Amino acid sequence: MRYLLMLLFFVVSVAAQHTATHRDSIKSLEEVTIKSATKNKIETEMKMAISVDEFLSSSANISFIKRGAYAWEPLLNNMSTERSTLTIDGMHIFGACTDKMDPITSYVESNNLATIDIKSGQEGNMHGSTVAGSIDLKRKSTAFSENALWKGTYQSGFEFNNKQFFNLGNVSFSSQKWVADGSISYRKAENYSDGNDDEVNHSQFKKFNSSLGLAYKTSDLSSVRVEAIFDMAKDVGYPALPMDLWLSRAVIASASYKLLFEKGLVKVWDSKVYFNAIEHYMDDTTRPENLVHMDMPGWSTTYGLLSRINLKKEQYSSEIQLNAYDNLSIAEMRMYPQDRSERTMFAYSWPWVTTRYAGLSMNNVWEISEKSQVNVGGSLGINYNYSKYIDFNWIFHPGAPQEKTRFLPSLNAGYIFDSNQFNFSIGTGYGHRAPSVSEGYGYYIYNSFDRYDYIGNPNLKNEISYEANAAAGFKTDKLSVQGKINYFYIQNYIIGRILSMGSPMNYQSVGVKGYTSLDYATLLNMSLNATYDILPHLHWNGVLTYARGMDDNGGNLPFIRPLSYQTSLHFMHKNFGIQTSINGDFEQIHYSPEYGEDETPSYTIWNISADYSFKINRMKAVVQVGAENILNEYYSTYADWGNIPRMGRNIFTSLKVNL
Repeated sequence: MRYLLMLLFFVVSVAAQHTATHRDSIKSLEEVTIKSATKNKIETEMKMAISVDEFLSSSANISFIKRGAYAWEPLLNNMSTERSTLTIDGMHIFGACTDKMDPITSYVESNNLATIDIKSGQEGNMHGSTVAGSIDLKRKSTAFSENALWKGTYQSGFEFNNKQFFNLGNVSFSSQKWVADGSISYRKAENYSDGNDDEVNHSQFKKFNSSLGLAYKTSDLSSVRVEAIFDMAKDVGYPALPMDLWLSRAVIASASYKLLFEKGLVKVWDSKVYFNAIEHYMDDTTRPENLVHMDMPGWSTTYGLLSRINLKKEQYSSEIQLNAYDNLSIAEMRMYPQDRSERTMFAYSWPWVTTRYAGLSMNNVWEISEKSQVNVGGSLGINYNYSKYIDFNWIFHPGAPQEKTRFLPSLNAGYIFDSNQFNFSIGTGYGHRAPSVSEGYGYYIYNSFDRYDYIGNPNLKNEISYEANAAAGFKTDKLSVQGKINYFYIQNYIIGRILSMGSPMNYQSVGVKGYTSLDYATLLNMSLNATYDILPHLHWNGVLTYARGMDDNGGNLPFIRPLSYQTSLHFMHKNFGIQTSINGDFEQIHYSPEYGEDETPSYTIWNISADYSFKINRMKAVVQVGAENILNEYYSTYADWGNIPRMGRNIFTSLKVNL
């Protein structure tokens, strides 16, 4: 850690010595970006008022575990969130729920995001150690302008199935010296109904989110920015769990400084300090059927530092990034008799676990010709854990160390060829990841999917991933076809196995599992995407994905998506647009009974929507109406916790006005 901080101070001093002051050479602050980055706009053709989860689910390499209608757990490359890095503008934020009911994606809204940067495998190591890759949620940041300029957007709508009402608002101001961005949103939904028109109890939610960003241009080539997000969810039901969310609250704040260079190898230096505090309160007061009442509050507090420089000279460009953070995770478990004025049991399911991380990452790109480039990158991270109440872990792992330091190296390399009609890429990667707080120090964390209590193991080894990937595509004026494949061989694959010792603490549990390491596991992901312009105003798109995951005994890994498909048509003419899509999964035959899975049947869902654009004085407006699951099919997917049914037919409306 000491040497990484020394490197940061060296970068700062170099930046200070090379600041350019020419006023007219560069008029706006623009970043130098690496060509391998992949960014997606927060929009889809099918549904205008889309949530962050709904947008991410449109990606071919992201699926979700659903325990209700709110806060889905994203799976990148069919791997759980422990194996991926989720950040907001590069900031590390850790959920405070042992049941994973508050992924980082639940603390933002679609109206305060500009892009989402998704990187697969070791290409995602810029933000820290990973196996599956990284998902970076990038907030809106208005550019400085020559003249004072105000902009605003208001969006409202209603969804009939769960009576969801939402309001989303944005406002921004920009001038030569100042920029301000603000957003506010509120969603309220009741229980939804499934394809049999039966109400799914405990699926309601309320969510409020707001954000504010202020930037000041300190010179023609530099600026400072402060930003904050406040998010609060209340009365959130989880039909797949034995308890619900009373309150979830998050404060995310940061201050950054950006400096551009007119001459020399260094082009951009961008540094940020940040802080976030998460609190999450699960309880079962709305579940009178529970014989024993339980509360599960959790807290997560993180302080962090992020510093990045971009280099460019002729055909060479590079990004160097320093990440450092300190996180404290606390989770409690309180059991009560029928008389809740008395408490019969107390334990720490996260026993005050401190995680400190510092990592230095680098990505280099050489453009060896106009059509091809080589990427080489890597990172080295240091991960430190300390458990304040190690006594809980000593019950199952006597003598386990109270603190542990791990070194997490990573390497990746790739080649990209891109001509006018044909593109091709091939790459490889190697990386380590440390066990998560739950995997290393969790104490009696109840998993309602397989009905076991889980125990962490501080002695777990690093997971080690070996990765290979390839992609190829072909395009003409009307047709585009793109195929991708990646393969992971993961040593010391961490997963839960039944323990011979210990008895379950939760009366609903059937036993106790401890996190352990398999010798290895393998995972294959494939996708095929095609688009075709049938007519100038009629476009077709199709996606086909397949995945296969196996453990060291040839058994199936859990939560691996079966063969799935999506096809859609989009017609546009003047101010009118109409789109329809069909999507579904084939039968899940490679399921894992050992980890609580069962066979899920195939399903097909049909959706349709139409939109019309018009003007109100100088304001531009769009109105949309549509229907999801038109045929009202009753279905449950491989990733629906406890086989909870999905939403039946849902008619939605939305109005968006650009002020």
